[in-house]
Amino acid sequence: MSIWQAIILAIVEGITEFLPISSTGHMIIASSFMGISHLEFTKMFTVNIQFGAILSVLVLYWKRFFQTTDFYFKLFVAFLPAAVIGFLLNDFIDALLENVVVVAVSLLVGGIILLFIDRLGNNSRDDRPVSYGTALKIGFFQCIAMIPGVSRSASTIIGGMLQGLSRKQAAEFSFFLAVPTMAAAGGYKLLKTYESIRPEDIKTLLIGNAVAFVVAMLAIRFFISFLTKYGFKIFGYYRIILGLVLLGLLASGYKLDIV
Repeated sequence: MSIWQAIILAIVEGITEFLPISSTGHMIIASSFMGISHLEFTKMFTVNIQFGAILSVLVLYWKRFFQTTDFYFKLFVAFLPAAVIGFLLNDFIDALLENVVVVAVSLLVGGIILLFIDRLGNNSRDDRPVSYGTALKIGFFQCIAMIPGVSRSASTIIGGMLQGLSRKQAAEFSFFLAVPTMAAAGGYKLLKTYESIRPEDIKTLLIGNAVAFVVAMLAIRFFISFLTKYGFKIFGYYRIILGLVLLGLLASGYKLDIV
């Protein structure tokens, strides 16, 4: 992987991580088009640059992280399902990361669900407290996003809205939940592969995280404003169109599998 390829993937990560369109799915697609070899470092890079995205949440919402301990306990409860299931299914999830067909189908089905949720969506401006039960249910919704192309952001926001949270409140809780979830995933992947990291790989990781941080900050500011005003509709249509295009390319024999 070249530096320029790493920068492009980091831009894709920064834009898509907090939008309901699947950052993992888009990075798999981008890797396929750029012909990036799917080595262990590539897998680790696509997960590790999420640290940059995490940092953007901490910077933008730093005051919210100095709340009562109740805030952290609820995040921990929401994080638990993904921690347990992710650990047990790690090898299965890694295998799915190499399958563009799974991404295409997930994008298509997820887009249809987003359009359905948008019609039923709760856009109340009155925030309600996030209970421990609500946090746990959102945590289980997050586990669906272990399938590439589903979108962690979409699954947790939808989970929150189905529990009665407003679009804005569900989106912000999704951002907060991303911090422990993505830190654990990135840390675990780094722990498994650190012995194989070369000195030049460290430079690639640092540049990737820096780019993802800056782009993610801009994406979060845009998304909260857009979601509150317009809902999920445009993201749903985008997912459906992209999923159909990918399935069409695959059906026509176009090679999209990661090498």
